[in-house]
Amino acid sequence: MPVNATSAPEFAHERVTTVTGARSGLRVTVALHSSVIGPGLGGCRLWTYEHWSDGVADAMRLAQAMTMKNALADIGAGGGKAVIALQPGDLVQGALPRERRRDALLDLGDLVESFGGTYITTEDVGMTENDMLIVRERTEHVVGLPAAHGGAGEPAAATAVGIFASIEQVLLTVFGSTAVDGRSFVVAGLGQVGSRLARRLAAAGAVLTVTDLNPGMRALADELGATWISPDAAVVTPADVFVPAGLGGVLTAPVVEQLPVRAVCGPANNPLAERAGADALAARGILYAPDYVVSAGGVIHLALTGRGESPAVVDARLRGIGGTLAEVFALAAAEAITPLDAADRLALAKVAAARA
Repeated sequence: MPVNATSAPEFAHERVTTVTGARSGLRVTVALHSSVIGPGLGGCRLWTYEHWSDGVADAMRLAQAMTMKNALADIGAGGGKAVIALQPGDLVQGALPRERRRDALLDLGDLVESFGGTYITTEDVGMTENDMLIVRERTEHVVGLPAAHGGAGEPAAATAVGIFASIEQVLLTVFGSTAVDGRSFVVAGLGQVGSRLARRLAAAGAVLTVTDLNPGMRALADELGATWISPDAAVVTPADVFVPAGLGGVLTAPVVEQLPVRAVCGPANNPLAERAGADALAARGILYAPDYVVSAGGVIHLALTGRGESPAVVDARLRGIGGTLAEVFALAAAEAITPLDAADRLALAKVAAARA
């Protein structure tokens, strides 16, 4: 979801650089929020904004979230993010032309290289693991390359494992059991992560309602025996758990007031349109699992696989995300604060310890 440049995030970042790509002519931003724990790790988003400065604000917000995510994931990395900002006029038949896309990726590589290893990029919304091969032509500070080229491969499957483990913890906290069988879920977004998660939930016996902006994903709903609804209906359909798995900002104040669920847990970045939404959800008795906690599977996969850890070790760490979430919920209950505030406290404590 595009963000309003007039409400830019607080500038607590180590470095934010925006350039006009020498080859593509597109505005490319890298925001390094923190390298205290280690190099800032975070993907590059290729997305369309009303104005390029919206992309800068988006990169800054996402970079800060990556600091928190990576701190709690305990992967020895700080937080950063990149954005290649498109405008509607850049698209031809709904897409960036192939050669200009390649040029933009090379421009990204040059900008990443200028950070001297303090920022490491990978794929995010609008990007693929094959795009990272092009970025690598200009910098070594890139992960998430295809496995056939010695990389860790697509991290979406790992993210889905972590989200599933988080959902089990949410169910335990709300209902006293981790059992997915018979519980109802609304999954809003069937992209790389959402589709994999939907398959896992269906296999575990969940009652699924799903949607996506792409009507072609209705075939997956049919395959899984899920109920298909329009995207607008996702936030008004009753369920045990709402799973935001697309772009962020869907939980606006009016939506939170009427959301008919017991919990929210999903991989979408920044699903809360405003931070106050966490308090509003708590006031309604809806358990909120902070997105940057539950969606850490991708960075865990990239970091640990890149260091040569075995699949068994990586899988154990992915499933351990549920334990991290349990710690967040326990602190929130003990201190009478929201899970979002609790997660922030835990993450900032790790950053402070590394700085000390």
